Amino acid sequence: MSAEILRIHPDEPEPERIEYVVSCLRTGKVVGMPTDTFYGLAVDPVNLRAVERIYEIKSRLKHKPLSLLIGNLNQAYELGRDLDTSFDRLAERFWPGPLTLIVKASSRLPLRVTANTGNVALRIPDAVIPRTVADAFGLPITATSANLQGAPECTYAAGVRDQLGDRIPLIIDGGPTGRSLPTTIVDLSGGDGRWQILREGAIATHEIALALHP
Repeated sequence: MSAEILRIHPDEPEPERIEYVVSCLRTGKVVGMPTDTFYGLAVDPVNLRAVERIYEIKSRLKHKPLSLLIGNLNQAYELGRDLDTSFDRLAERFWPGPLTLIVKASSRLPLRVTANTGNVALRIPDAVIPRTVADAFGLPITATSANLQGAPECTYAAGVRDQLGDRIPLIIDGGPTGRSLPTTIVDLSGGDGRWQILREGAIATHEIALALHP
């Protein structure tokens, strides 16, 4: 069974198509969709069967937590806890954008989503489709890249179809993604203003340091 391809306008998403995507997420389906970096796999993060399905599709290691895309800052404060000024500064400076922030997870999130780490990786993407979906869904959506473990990330819907078209039911075609570099990942889970860059991507280390220590 090959995936359904659903074309959605990247800047002005059609409301009825967004609602269709949301209905798919609510029934536990895995949806491939564009972000501002690469295409990702979206599911309802509190549906543990759907989360498990992502690990199966990607052959992903079970100890790696899933990143979550959120539609607005309020969702970050609901999903994280003990957020400090370092979080506020980075979110204000770089969101929406290619920055993933790892923070302590609130009790709202199942431990399975955090890969039993108690931490969660959050991001507001600079892409209208996933933000609109997360807003309409009322929950974050997962954001792990839509590719097989070890295979290249996809910047077009056709790449997702070629790699995963027989494994997922729906792929949103929102055109090419805006960047070819992954997100920069900053770990703030240590608290007390401590921070650590786990991966330098589209945002350089010195930009992070300048935002935190102006």
